[in-house]
Parts: sequence; C-alpha cells; structure tokens
Amino acid sequence: MSEDDTKQRGRDSVPTRREYVRYGGALAAGGLLAGCSGASSSETPTTTERSADETTRAANPSYTVEMAPVGEVTFDAVPERWVAYDGGYADMAVALGQADGLTGVGGASRYYTGVYDELPGVSVDRERIESHPEVRTKEEFYELDNDVHLYDPNMLVNWFDWDDADVTEIRENVAPFVGNLIFRRSDEWHDYRYYTLYEAFERVADVFQERERYEAFKAYHDEFVSGLRERLPPESERPRVFLTFEGTDEPETFSPYRLDDAGTSKKQWRDLGARDALADTDIENLSTTNRGELDYETLLEIDPEVILIRGHERDSVTEFRDTVLAYMRDHPVGGELTAVQNGRVYRGGYLFQGPLQNLFLTERAAQQLYPGEFGSVIDGEQLFDRQRVADIVTGDFER
Repeated sequence: MSEDDTKQRGRDSVPTRREYVRYGGALAAGGLLAGCSGASSSETPTTTERSADETTRAANPSYTVEMAPVGEVTFDAVPERWVAYDGGYADMAVALGQADGLTGVGGASRYYTGVYDELPGVSVDRERIESHPEVRTKEEFYELDNDVHLYDPNMLVNWFDWDDADVTEIRENVAPFVGNLIFRRSDEWHDYRYYTLYEAFERVADVFQERERYEAFKAYHDEFVSGLRERLPPESERPRVFLTFEGTDEPETFSPYRLDDAGTSKKQWRDLGARDALADTDIENLSTTNRGELDYETLLEIDPEVILIRGHERDSVTEFRDTVLAYMRDHPVGGELTAVQNGRVYRGGYLFQGPLQNLFLTERAAQQLYPGEFGSVIDGEQLFDRQRVADIVTGDFER
C-alpha cells in the first residue's frame, strides 16, 4: 500500500472506536510539536481531592492528561490498546497492570523483559512484541489501531523523518500521542520540559487511570532507595565510575556518558551517589549530535575504578565476563586499566528503563559499586521484595 493510499484510508474510514479519544484545547503554543512548559504538577493529590476527582469522573467519565510536548489530551474512556516506542514506557504500562493491551514496541531490541520472570504473575506476550518490533511508520500505526501511543512525537520527527503533518494525521485518524523522550537530556532539539522517571510514570498512570498503583509503586521505590542510601560509604570512599556504550565483545573504542546528565537511563547511578570519572574532564556526553569515542590510551589517562559498558544486556554476568572483560584483560593497553585488573568491568544497564526495570537495575548497581556492603553482583543476592512488587502489578495490594 502506498503512502497516499494509507493517508486516504485514514481520512475516509476513521475507526469508530477512535471517537472517544480527542485532544484538549491547551496544546503547546506555536504548533503541536513546539516546546511546552505548562505540564501538570507532579504533587500527589490528597484523599479529599481524589474523592472529588472520582465523583467528577462518575458524572463525566472524560478526563485530561497533560504532558509536554503535546499539551493536554482528553480521553472519554480508558485506553485498552497501546504501543510504546521504548522499553521504559512499555515497562510503565506493564507495571500498571496493562500488559494485555500491548500491541507492539517501537524498539523491541532494547525492551528487556527478562526481569518479569522474577515477578510472580507478571509477564508480557513476547510473540506479540516480536510481530511488531519496530513500530515507526504511519502504516503500522494504522494497522495496530491503538487507543494511545506512548511516544514523544518529536522523536519521530527528529529520528525517523516524520513531519508535523504526519504526527497530526496519526493523532486525528488513529489515536493521540502521550510521551516525552526522557532517557537522556543532551539532544539539542529537546527544548521543552523533561520529566523524571516517576513524573513520567505518574502521567502514564493518569492515562490508564491507575493512580493507586502508581502511588504504591512510588512509596515502595522511595522506601527501597532510601534504605540503600543509608548504607552508602562516604563520598570520598566511593569508586570513580566510567559509563560507556560499546556493543562488541572486543571493544577498541568507547562512547562516553556523563552521569550528571539527568536522563532516566542513569537514574540508578545518581540514586547511589556514583562518582563520575569524567567529572573533571571536557569530554562531552553521547548524544544525537555528539558521536565521539575514546580509545584505550585516553581511557587510561582517566583510569576509572569501575567501568560500566552498555550494549550487552542479552548476556549473563558470566557471558559478559568471559567475553568483554576477558578481551580487555588481554589487550596491551586495556589490561593496564585499574578496573580491568580488579575485574570491575560490568554491564552498564538499559538505555530505556521503567519503574520495574529500575528496581532490578538499582539492585545490580548497588552490588557493582559497593560489593562490600551489598554483596557481589555475581552472587545475585536480592535486595528488594519481588513478591511485594508483583502484588502491586497484579493488583493484590492494600488500597
């Protein structure tokens, strides 16, 4: 089917089920994709406010969710079918008990679902994901016929050559977009508000009307992270950490990340007070416009005590050590690195992470950075309650 045919089908046969979703009037000034600073407050409403909201919804079931860059989106019913671009937003929806509504993912290769195997009663349909692993074209949006798209539309424009008209067409003919690219904060085109992981999670919870699940997650997350922080060593005793991306088993160069970038992909390192080995350098963070890489000689000048390498999340701890770490140990320069000599080279975590994945990654990070306090990452000691988390997902928690 040609693009013109797809556009015409969208105009002439808008699905009836779509009529219950519409955009509100408070779109960002200057067009759909312009920056938006007027996002709703992330403060938790009081019991009285929630009761008032519930009474209002009973009389008028429509509700509005606001999130930059699209502004306000009004729903007349809770979405049932949904698609997310990245694993972070997919994980948010799964955490809210919405796994059955997932129809596909924009980048399935970076949606790591293995953590769900440790949560009783929590799972996603991998076959459904693999049948639509790169939902990025208008044809696929029409085909999947979702009720909401958990995408930042500006990402589609800047990464996949969409334009404003394409975004408007899918919004009007299929379903709205709700999302904000939050995994990093170094892209020049992202000139509107960013959100923390839990601020974005809160808005996705509002989309699915799952405020109580969100609050239960946030309470447990805060409790878990607070407990870890109480056990951290003084800052002066924490290792200097270098976070990088290098997907090969035989790395020769390394793409640098700065831990002071407040994106959600680095949340666990910030929560655990990691010291950035690049803090006193002029090396820039990896971004769409910065693709610079470091060689072994430059890395040796920095000589971090811990090296975290992304791009190996399909490997087990043992597989990673037997390939990447083994290669670096045999490298004539790499073998001189302190982290390599001490065996402190680890997998660097997901690029996109949601609230469930973040619990696992924070647990892993605590053991990578502070094994004397939290146990070795190789031993796999559990630091948070899997059953309690699973109960929130499945709805078996005190409301």
